[in-house]
Amino acid sequence: MVKRSKGIRSKSRSILRKKPRDRGIKSISRALQQFKEGESVNIVIDPSVHKGMPHIRFQGKTGKIKGKQGNSYQVEVKDGKKYKNLIVRTEHLRRVR
Repeated sequence: MVKRSKGIRSKSRSILRKKPRDRGIKSISRALQQFKEGESVNIVIDPSVHKGMPHIRFQGKTGKIKGKQGNSYQVEVKDGKKYKNLIVRTEHLRRVR
């Protein structure tokens, strides 16, 4: 038997999948949005953009912007009892309403 792959996108068939009407290139405004430090953001992974994609376990989590790193943002997310710093691109972030 072949050993099962346990890659970064394993067990993500339904989460990292777009609905048929949402397929294709998103508007450029998602890539150009700006955030300020201390602002709350939701992590909503866009599976069509592979760069700057956080791990699947952070899908749907809410965090705070800690700073900017190149074209990405540093986001602090609570994972259990610990706080983790993620480096996420703007395509995968949305403002909390």
